[in-house]
Amino acid sequence: MLVHSRTGKWATWALFFALFLPLFALPLLVIAVASLSTNWSGAFPSGPTTGHYASAVRGESLQALTTSLVTAAIASALALAVGTWAALAAASLKTRGGGTRGAARLWGSVLDTLFMLPVAVPSVVVGLAVLVAFSQPPVLLNGTPWIVILAHTVLVTAFAYQSVSAAILRLDPMYEQAAASLGARPSYVLWRVKLPLLLPSLNAAAGLCFALSMGELSATMMLYPPDWMPLPVLIFTATDRGSLFTGSAVAVVLMATTLLVLLAVSRLRTRASYR
Repeated sequence: MLVHSRTGKWATWALFFALFLPLFALPLLVIAVASLSTNWSGAFPSGPTTGHYASAVRGESLQALTTSLVTAAIASALALAVGTWAALAAASLKTRGGGTRGAARLWGSVLDTLFMLPVAVPSVVVGLAVLVAFSQPPVLLNGTPWIVILAHTVLVTAFAYQSVSAAILRLDPMYEQAAASLGARPSYVLWRVKLPLLLPSLNAAAGLCFALSMGELSATMMLYPPDWMPLPVLIFTATDRGSLFTGSAVAVVLMATTLLVLLAVSRLRTRASYR
């Protein structure tokens, strides 16, 4: 820590807990307690039960959880592939020399702006744009699961692009130069040198994209067909009908599932770092 005195450390920890508990931990604790209750009319809940979890892991809730997992997995994979390709292309343009250096840097900046645009606008705007663009031939996706997956991909690709771009800036170019000096082709340098060095950042970007996709609601509400309802939509509809305790149990299932996947991704990231 930057604070070295004992008094300063205690004050820092006290400030941390004073901000962390009310802003982050307490709301999650309230949801967890509500998921185990049947009534909450006073200061504390009453009627402890685990029945809400019995319905949260079967039937419609289980199908919605499966839908969210499939959507997040496909959207994360697509976003990681597109974001990595775009980050590599933008980095190549920005470092290109010769007479076209200025134009190359301009195109690199255009790529930066293009891929960061979905972050700059509300997700509901992205959902509306996808709905308008793909509700008529020749590409008709409205009413299919693919329109939801496409919207999630557009929303999370920016984070994959940003993560990989930051990692590329930290790479030591000597590794690529050494491989090229030994006669390695550009494709070999990319697959056997550059991408392995980027593997920890790629794993981190995949985890971030997955978590964001699992919790996406605004754009999904505009696009999802009746047979492809992700879990956040089910939580919203349950609480909108007044089933707050059931919705809390489903929300806990969503948080736990996302956390387990992120823990698995973090283990892969750790192994990639050692490698």
